[in-house]
Amino acid sequence: MERDIRLTLRHNFVVNVLDGGFFGLAMGFASFVTVLPLFVSQLTDSAILIGLVPAVHNVGWMLPQLLTANRVARLRRFLPMVLAMTTLERIPFFALAIIALMLAHLPRELALGLTFGLLVMQGLGGGFAATAWQSMVAKLIPAERRGTFYGTQAATSSLFASVSAVLAGLLLERFPFPLNFAICFGLNVLAMIVSFGFLAWTREPASAPPPAATSQGALAHNVTAILKRDRNFIWFLLSRLAFQVAAMAFGFYTVYAVKHLGASALSAGLLTGVYMGTQIIANPVMGWLGDHLSHRRVLEIGAVAATLGALLAWRAPSAEWFYLVFVLSGIANVAVWTITLAMTVDFARDPAERPTYIGLANTLVAPGAILAPILGGSLADSAGYPAMFFVAALGGAATWFILRGLLRDPQAG
Repeated sequence: MERDIRLTLRHNFVVNVLDGGFFGLAMGFASFVTVLPLFVSQLTDSAILIGLVPAVHNVGWMLPQLLTANRVARLRRFLPMVLAMTTLERIPFFALAIIALMLAHLPRELALGLTFGLLVMQGLGGGFAATAWQSMVAKLIPAERRGTFYGTQAATSSLFASVSAVLAGLLLERFPFPLNFAICFGLNVLAMIVSFGFLAWTREPASAPPPAATSQGALAHNVTAILKRDRNFIWFLLSRLAFQVAAMAFGFYTVYAVKHLGASALSAGLLTGVYMGTQIIANPVMGWLGDHLSHRRVLEIGAVAATLGALLAWRAPSAEWFYLVFVLSGIANVAVWTITLAMTVDFARDPAERPTYIGLANTLVAPGAILAPILGGSLADSAGYPAMFFVAALGGAATWFILRGLLRDPQAG
């Protein structure tokens, strides 16, 4: 199997990078940072509900991962499960396009409820695929190239997404509501189909299942054992929870710039383009640094960027300042997603425990991912957006402190 993996490494590297690229192209047309919050803001004035848009996506990705760890650990091939579950992740955008087209005939409350139902389905589809997908990557990409792979894939995704984000801004500006959103969601679906095709092209040799737990009781025993013996991993979990407070501001930046500082819909698209463009550069650079220097140190950079971005938004006198805010947020997002993906499996000394570590690193953080934006929306409604941005900066500072002072680098052994 190891020989087959080495022989197919280049093929798998390329097709999975292209899968990520077209997935990014799709998400630029339906960004959880700009387009979808703006769509929801047309249906409600509640800052809490608007802030829940990226949170639902994040929680859907995180929450199911431990639940699937036991099944994933027994698989000989991960790809079939990835393909089945990611289908659930992609279908909701087709339904969102239909809702947008029918919006004139739907009560706003019904449209809002259907939208959130579809966002939940989309997030859970990604979450049920996530453990199998990360396990597949860990199997097919050698450890010394894993950060580089994640960085290259994410950079390609960001490159494609930056183009579609700017196009989305033009579409939102030039077409009337709600047709503009329907077109964006429809283009998302087309790109998703191409992405799925590249993912299905992955060549994964079958392997004997590792000696893993075969019952939920055994899984619970393994989880308890890991949390008791691996205190360093607990600090990693706490750093991820603290980062949720810092990241709660991300979903509010565009809405604040548009509704309170006078930015246009086109500017919203450009801001997304800056956000994605930053990640084009940051992903391969930070991925390479993680492989050759330290994933932990790169996470520290991300925590500092999130803190500075929130502080800048807190004091921003005009919408133009948000271009720098989105640069810093892009760097922070690379750290919390790309680098975390590569770093999580470093804690698992036994490959058989990888799915459990992956599940723990996400499922246990899910409550923070849903509570943080609720806190952010409540603060924005009661004390104003700037106050919420300041609290987010405190979350970023706490993340940096844990990473710098309490977490030992798992790459160091």
